[in-house]
Amino acid sequence: MTAPAPEPVSGTRGFLPAVEGLRAAAALGVVLTHVALQTGYTDGVVGRLLARFDLSVAVFFALSGFLLWRGHAAAAHGLRAEPEVAPYYRSRLVRIMPAYLLTVVTVLTLLPDAHSADRSVWIANLTLTQVFVPKTLIAGLTQMWSLSVEMAFYLVVPLLALLAAKLSLRLRVPVIAGVAVLSFGWGYLPIPAYHGTNPLTWLPAYASWFAVGMLLAEWMFRPPGWLHRLARRRSILMVVAVVAFLVAASPLALPAGHQHATLGQFIARTALGAVAAGALLAPLVLGPPDDQHRVLGSAPMVTLGRWSYGLFLWHLAALDMVLAMIGQPTFPGALPVVMVLTTTFGFAVAAVSYALLEEPCRMALRRWEARRQAVAAAESPAQAA
Repeated sequence: MTAPAPEPVSGTRGFLPAVEGLRAAAALGVVLTHVALQTGYTDGVVGRLLARFDLSVAVFFALSGFLLWRGHAAAAHGLRAEPEVAPYYRSRLVRIMPAYLLTVVTVLTLLPDAHSADRSVWIANLTLTQVFVPKTLIAGLTQMWSLSVEMAFYLVVPLLALLAAKLSLRLRVPVIAGVAVLSFGWGYLPIPAYHGTNPLTWLPAYASWFAVGMLLAEWMFRPPGWLHRLARRRSILMVVAVVAFLVAASPLALPAGHQHATLGQFIARTALGAVAAGALLAPLVLGPPDDQHRVLGSAPMVTLGRWSYGLFLWHLAALDMVLAMIGQPTFPGALPVVMVLTTTFGFAVAAVSYALLEEPCRMALRRWEARRQAVAAAESPAQAA
């Protein structure tokens, strides 16, 4: 008996507007948790809920896992050629580094709180190795720890694809899921903390967040099953995401006050972040291609999604500027005011960065790649002759 053919799903399309909108929502979540921290909303139920918007990072990681893995998943099913390694690295480099380097140089040069940066801070931030070099996360750039983790993931994706290619189609999903589960034990390994580095900020500690996206990419090309049916029940998955978020904001996963999380709380937070990210992303990529996502897929959210990387890069510098401008960050009602001003300034800088730096760099790379392919195509017949 022949297995049923996979049903068309949203994720097989090249551009996914709702995914771009989800990226914008995640960026706003990151900004919100930092604004709450800086304006003193750290206690009580409200403080816990606002602090837990840091799980937006789980959404970012899941999005990266999905978008960078779906080409490899499609290749495993014989639907396209395996992505080439060199063009992949070039695209990641051009996508991430120009805007990032500009942010780092500007913040370390101009932000007063960053004037104490020494050579190690400069080198670690310029090379995106902050999580491996102690005491190099500095004011205006502390959010970059997650980008450092993402860069590590970008670097190992081709290696992971090479290893996965040795597996049968039947084993790819259970192996990826197994690695994700095993990653929860990373903190129990006797890894020496070199001069104060924290292994819980390294890639293996967050493997489950990337694996969520990778698993959804794999499931796109599998015969229709329970997950495809569940992905079409958006209301159920939204409840799952909200419950995971609320539990993550409880003492089970979030310590009180300014205490450090225990290893158990860290693992609980990581697991709940994976659940929440998966529940938010699954309807967008496993739903029918004609599924309408009126909010996330709207033109304003898609536009904000394009600018979201710039907002992520610049929002702490914008927040510092806003706090200096208003002078009293803890006055009643400070959070809404600071949030609006920070996102306004942050998106303004992000829009300029996208228009004048990010998009021109990507377009220049595309033109270079096209010329390179044209030259290679022209040389092939000549060599054959």
